[in-house]
Amino acid sequence: MAFAPVRPDAPTAPVPGPTADDVAADAEGVEEREERAPTLLEQMGGVAGVITSAVPVVVFVLVQAVFKNLVASIVAAVGVAVAVAVWRLVRGEKVQPALSGLFGVAVCAFIAWRTGEAKGFFLLGIWTSLVYGGVFLVSVVVRRPLVGVLWHLVNGDGQGWRSSPALLRAYDLATLAWVVVFGARFVVQRWLYDSAYAETWLGWVRLAMGVPLALLAAAVTVWAIRRATEAAKAERAEQAEAPAA
Repeated sequence: MAFAPVRPDAPTAPVPGPTADDVAADAEGVEEREERAPTLLEQMGGVAGVITSAVPVVVFVLVQAVFKNLVASIVAAVGVAVAVAVWRLVRGEKVQPALSGLFGVAVCAFIAWRTGEAKGFFLLGIWTSLVYGGVFLVSVVVRRPLVGVLWHLVNGDGQGWRSSPALLRAYDLATLAWVVVFGARFVVQRWLYDSAYAETWLGWVRLAMGVPLALLAAAVTVWAIRRATEAAKAERAEQAEAPAA
């Protein structure tokens, strides 16, 4: 059987491009991957991790207020921190937040023991707030808001998001929220540390400005990340529609 030769100038069948259904399926796949991505709150051990990290400080403040004994307060705080770490390990939960908290409590307890004053227990947290606030503020000034950097680093998305003005604005707001929290903690607690009210009010103020303010800043962060994600989806949709058009 003979086959007719194909002329070089003969028209070829057009290659079908992506249909609207294909684009929608790709968008759904991206959304599913984004939904499976861990949140910043999950990286910190969830709400339970944030709350349990404050338990040793609560115990220290309560024991010191009742017994007025620095050694007893230190032992109680460290003991509770160890118990929290063991409890999370037994339950099979993430122990990294608990271990970090245990290390922080141990350092604070050592400072308090060395200074011989209960207010020394809070000295590390005061200066840590200043350092964190400064780092977050500098990240905004150099146009690399730390919330965005950490979020995309955790999820392995790269740093291409910095080319989007909408994403930059959203992450700027989230990062500045943490700057306000850290700055307020440092200013108020540093003033109390040198005042006559240190032994009476510093511990309670530390608790009031701890988890509540952190949850408030976390809420702003979640809102900003959702806004940034919606902006990214809109940009991807526009890019997908351009070749089809």
